[in-house]
Amino acid sequence: MNKSSWQSRRRRGRRSHQQNPWFRLRDPDDRSNSRAARPAQDSGNHDDESPSTSSGTAAASSVPELPGFYFDPEKKRYFRLLPGHNNCNPLTKESIRQKEMESKRLRLLEEEDKQKKIARMGFNASSMLRKSQLGFLNVSNYCHLAHELRLSCMERKKVQIRSLDPSALASDRFNLILADTNSDRLFTVNDVKVGGSKYGIINLQSLKTPTLKVFMHENLYFTNRKVNSVCWASLNHLDSHILLCLMGLAETPGCATLLPASLFVNNHPAGIDRPGMLCSFRIPGAWSCAWSLNIQANNCFSTGLSRRVLLTNVVTGHRQSFGTSSDVLAQQFALMAPLLFNGCRSGEIFAIDLRCGNQGKGWKATRLFHDSAVTSVRILQDEQCLMASDMAGKIKLWDLRTTKCIRQYEGHVNEYAYLPLHVHEEEGILMAVGQDCYTRIWSLHDAHLLRTIPSPYPASKADIPSVAFSSQLGGSRGAPGLLMAVGQDLYCYSYS
Repeated sequence: MNKSSWQSRRRRGRRSHQQNPWFRLRDPDDRSNSRAARPAQDSGNHDDESPSTSSGTAAASSVPELPGFYFDPEKKRYFRLLPGHNNCNPLTKESIRQKEMESKRLRLLEEEDKQKKIARMGFNASSMLRKSQLGFLNVSNYCHLAHELRLSCMERKKVQIRSLDPSALASDRFNLILADTNSDRLFTVNDVKVGGSKYGIINLQSLKTPTLKVFMHENLYFTNRKVNSVCWASLNHLDSHILLCLMGLAETPGCATLLPASLFVNNHPAGIDRPGMLCSFRIPGAWSCAWSLNIQANNCFSTGLSRRVLLTNVVTGHRQSFGTSSDVLAQQFALMAPLLFNGCRSGEIFAIDLRCGNQGKGWKATRLFHDSAVTSVRILQDEQCLMASDMAGKIKLWDLRTTKCIRQYEGHVNEYAYLPLHVHEEEGILMAVGQDCYTRIWSLHDAHLLRTIPSPYPASKADIPSVAFSSQLGGSRGAPGLLMAVGQDLYCYSYS
């Protein structure tokens, strides 16, 4: 090789090293230009994985990702992530993720206060009316789309809660809320500051706009055990009692307790729901419960245990036990057919035929399967379809006749939490709160995601909102809307 060819190859190698961004990073003089070193086509890869979509995150994704370092888009420099065993630096991947999620939540809250959301692109009140007049929309589709438009215009307002003990309202935190059949009462479970839980009932009949005020009726009943599951029970009349499943603690076994709703009202009528009608059943390790409104299982409730389903008659005390292969985390009775549907930790959903008893092999009527633990099951009104959600964030609509999934609702977030589903067929919507603390509303008919509502509180495992939706909040003359309990506060998302 002659000298001139060797020098030309050397010059070409030097130019290729200067053009390569990874070699430029090694030069201390070029560190200030490292943000523009990465090719433009790679800048979107991290945006899909990051929980934040802000401009700061987009700027951070345009710089090279260095192992063990984090690039701060605000300060425009790299910070070192130290290992956890001797870490004095609070900067971790988890804290970075929480910061990005919080900035996204604040941005969405600001957008909701400034502008109205649109459930479907191209649909507003004037365009829907015009298409209906031209015959492009039938009455049913027009009503569904009109309801979706009202959902997208719901505005958040804080509800003023009054109580005989105002100091407790400032310290006790909402754990869950559950509306009764007519949506004129909310049963609440509140975490007490000193530990444990207490119960209350909020009267929604005074929930009127523009002044949203309600009164909470509390009771002295207090428990230091975890409340696993709650449902309304109709023993004397519709929603006369509340059924609670309490976890066992130390030497104290778990139990299922029936609380008369009149215990939370000072001036209840004589002879109705007397306090002496409170009863408790010792039940070890109950994960779920359900009350039966089926005439073939009158005055009965079911509890989902570890590898067992227990059916109890409140009046006679008679019990039936059904062995299962997994823990039963979700239950619901059918109204017309004598069936009890159960969702298990193994992902199996099966129905118990109440006519067959617990003898033999014919009591399993239907079997469906999810890939993860089932946390909620809801039977639709025609009892031909069932909605189920699991700990992988999957929400599926099953056809019980063909045992096939006919629709799936995307966007729900869950990894391990016990999160319920809220199905409202009259309004044609499905609602669920994810583990990321976002409330999502889907169209029941085509699985379209209509709205995503951020939590008014910073997202955390301890502050996952509990919601209740109704077209008649407060009774027959009430207004439609969404109630959200989080922290010490209650919010109402009412139609504008």
